[in-house]
Amino acid sequence: MNLALLPEWLDPVNILNGLGPFLLPGLALIIFAECGLLIGFFLPGDSLLFTAGLFTVSSTVFPVPLWAVCVILTICAFLGNVVGYWIGAKAGPALFNKPESRFFKQEYVEKTHSFFEKYGPRAIVLARFVPIVRTFITAIAGVGRMDKRVFFVYSAIGAVLWATGLTLLGAALGQIEFIRENLDLMVIGIVLLSVVPIIIEVLKARREKKRELAKGPLPQA
Repeated sequence: MNLALLPEWLDPVNILNGLGPFLLPGLALIIFAECGLLIGFFLPGDSLLFTAGLFTVSSTVFPVPLWAVCVILTICAFLGNVVGYWIGAKAGPALFNKPESRFFKQEYVEKTHSFFEKYGPRAIVLARFVPIVRTFITAIAGVGRMDKRVFFVYSAIGAVLWATGLTLLGAALGQIEFIRENLDLMVIGIVLLSVVPIIIEVLKARREKKRELAKGPLPQA
C-alpha cells in the first residue's frame, strides 16, 4: 500500500503502524480527540477509520474482530461529542463574552444558534463527514445551548454512520486487490467526498437566499 501522494503525517498507514501494540487504544483515543477535543482538528479521522477497516481484513494487527472495532470506535466518537459539548457549554460563554476578543465573539454564538435553527439536528450528522468542522461544531453546539437530548441523539446517529460506516467500508473494499494497491487514491477520494455534504448545504442556502431576494421586501402596512 503506497501513500506517496500524502505527507507522512497524514499517512494513515504510518500513523496506525506507529501505534504498535497500542493500535486499537491509540486509534480510539485519536477518534475521541478529533470528535471532542479542540486540539484534535488536524487528525485525519476519515482515512484512519477506512484504513483501520482495511487492516482488520488484510492483516492480523487488530486483536479483536471487526464488529468490536466498530463498536469501540463508535463509542469513542460519541463520547468525544459529549465532551466537546460540555467544553462548549462550560468554557464557551467565558470566551465569547469578552468584548475585546477578536475571535470569540457573542455574535458567533448567535449565528451558530441561527444555523442550528435553520438546518436542525442534521447539522450534527453532516458535520461528522467534514474534516475540522466535526471537531468544532460540538463545542459550538454547547456554546449555543443546543437541546442536550436532541444533540446526544443525533450525535449517536452520526457516530454510527461515520465511525462504523467508514470502518465497514474499508473492510469491504479492502478485500479488493486494486484498492489495497491504490490506497493513496482511495484516501484522497474520501477526503474529497467528505466536503460534499457541506457544499450541498451551502448551495441550498444560496438558492434560498436568492428566492428571498427575488420576492423583494414585504409591502408596508
